[in-house]
Amino acid sequence: MNAWLLAACVLLPAGVVPCVWRACRGEPAQRLAATSLAATMAVAVLLLAARGLHRSSYVDVALVAAVLAPTSTLVYARCLAGGGNREEEAR
Repeated sequence: MNAWLLAACVLLPAGVVPCVWRACRGEPAQRLAATSLAATMAVAVLLLAARGLHRSSYVDVALVAAVLAPTSTLVYARCLAGGGNREEEAR
């Protein structure tokens, strides 16, 4: 195991697990911040794993996740604001 994989193995439980815990058990604003931070941590873990395993396909997955993470945060924020129910808007 090289240093890149060791860093990924340390970052995964130390960084992502608390974010998932807060996303499951927190106020709505804290859940939003936790999901955004968890996505950032997941991208970092994927990049470290790509470097440690010498797999360029993992970099592609990390880049796609990095592009989609802010979009999912915006969708979640819209649902928190009450903009997700279209039936009430039509009335």
